[in-house]
Order: sequence, then structure tokens, then C-alpha cells
Amino acid sequence: MKKRITIGSRGSKLALLYAQNVKNKIIEKTDLTNEEIFIKPITTKGDQIKDSRLSEFGGKGLFSSTIENELQDLNIDIAVHALKDMPAFETKGLKTDTFLERNDPREILIANNKKKLKELSTKSIIGTSSYRREFQIKKIRPDIDCKLIRGNIDTRIRKLKEGIYDAIILSYAGIKYLKFENEISEVFSSDEIIPSAGQGIIALQCREDDRDIMLYLEKVNHYETYIRAHAERNILKVLEGDCETAVGAHSILDGDQIILQAELFSLDGTKRFYEKKTDKAEKFKELGTEVGKALKIKSNNSYKA
Repeated sequence: MKKRITIGSRGSKLALLYAQNVKNKIIEKTDLTNEEIFIKPITTKGDQIKDSRLSEFGGKGLFSSTIENELQDLNIDIAVHALKDMPAFETKGLKTDTFLERNDPREILIANNKKKLKELSTKSIIGTSSYRREFQIKKIRPDIDCKLIRGNIDTRIRKLKEGIYDAIILSYAGIKYLKFENEISEVFSSDEIIPSAGQGIIALQCREDDRDIMLYLEKVNHYETYIRAHAERNILKVLEGDCETAVGAHSILDGDQIILQAELFSLDGTKRFYEKKTDKAEKFKELGTEVGKALKIKSNNSYKA
């Protein structure tokens, strides 16, 4: 077994907190010590693009590909990713099959004067870099404008307070990690705004031939999160989802059942397709594929009509 391992992560404050959480969990569950695990911050292509949509430059892979290259080049042993930022399909030679216990997947609104979404004035500007969030917001408030916002969470909050935006929408998990809960104006239920597939999940990736690291990762894998991650991600695999595909997906485990709901928007956001199915939890992968296929059929039939 390796007695010195390197964890690779994006260099943002939030990503490094995720990486530290991973390190702590490995120390807790294995015989490795603090001195034997190193965290390597990595600047990704996605971090370098400040004022444009990632979809214009290649999509979600802009956050993960640089870190994956470090993994393939043997510079790191474990890659830490926010699962929602990873492309639907695995990179050849790598394996993403370990997940820490899911953080809160819901979406939150931060607005000037602590206003809720329904209290915002007509033509208010909400900052988001996600087509999914933009379309979801406009289903609730079609009279509101959305404007691109990029940057880390603290940067986005600063831009809000400078008056560039009237509100911003973010994931609850990141806000909690950075201890910005006091800024929250509204928390949306996962039924009101369906989160991105895998939102709130920290994913650990390694080389598929690195058996030593796999043995460590098996010890920190949270099985319920593993089930939910694969169910939601299998929807994306059917839809070939990326930044250009506005998809929301969320699963709940209820005893031996898994409940999976998802929505898909047309490219212009004017059409919404929704599906919800329940099955035995052991059929989580098949259920994700079924929901993805149902959405695809509804979407295709809409364009034929």
C-alpha cells in the first residue's frame, strides 16, 4: 500500500475545503496520517475563463480535464471534483466511483435587502452562469432578467453588493462550506428548483489500474450517495448532458425505494419536459437510464409535433 499520496483539487477556497474534507475522511478511515497526505492546488481552464459561459469554450470538462491530466501523468493519486462539474462520461483510464456523503443539494437565493424571488421587482437582474437555473427562475418569474455571472462564491456576493445584480442563485452546499448562511434570502426545495445532477456531491477519481488507491477509496465511499450519484448521472449519459443541456435531476432514498425526478429544457428554455419514477433502490442505474430515455422521447416528440 502507498504510504504517501497526493490529492489534486481546484485551487479555489471552496475546492480546497472539499479536498481537506477528503483528506480528513481518508485519515479517519485508513491507517494514513496527516503527514502522508498532501493536497496539490491546480488551476483549471475553467478557472481562467472569467467573463464567458463555459459552454462557449468546451463545457464542464474545463474544470475537470486539467486535474485529470495531472492524474494521468502520475502527478497526483486522487482527484477531487464537485460531481456536478464533471462531464457525463468517464475519461478513459480513470475511475470515478467514490463519493463522500452528500451535502445539501438545494439551491439558494441571495438578494439585496433579503428579498425572496417572488418579492423582486419586475426587470430585476439575477446573476447565474447556468442555463438550467436561468430557465427554472423564468418559469417562476418570467418578468425577471438573468445576466451572466462568473467567479467564486465570495466574488459573486461582492458583485451583488456592488449593485451589478439584484440577486444571485447558488448551491446551498458551497454557501454552507464557506459559512455564508447569513447572506441567504431564500432556500428553494428540490421540487421548486430541481438541482443539477450530482449537486452537493464530492467525487473522488483515481487511475483505474491503481489498486492501492482504490482500496483506500473503498473505505471512504458513502453508499447511499453512490446510489444517488449514479442514478442522476445516468440521466445525463442518455441525454449526453453538458453545459449546453439544461437538465435538473434529483433523487431521494426512501427505505428500499429510490425516487428520481428530472427535467429537461429546450435550448431556448421555452419548453420543459418532466419525468418522475420510483423503483427498488438496487435498480438505481437502470432507473436513471429509464428517466433519461423518457425525457429524450418527450423532447423528440415535441420537436416532431
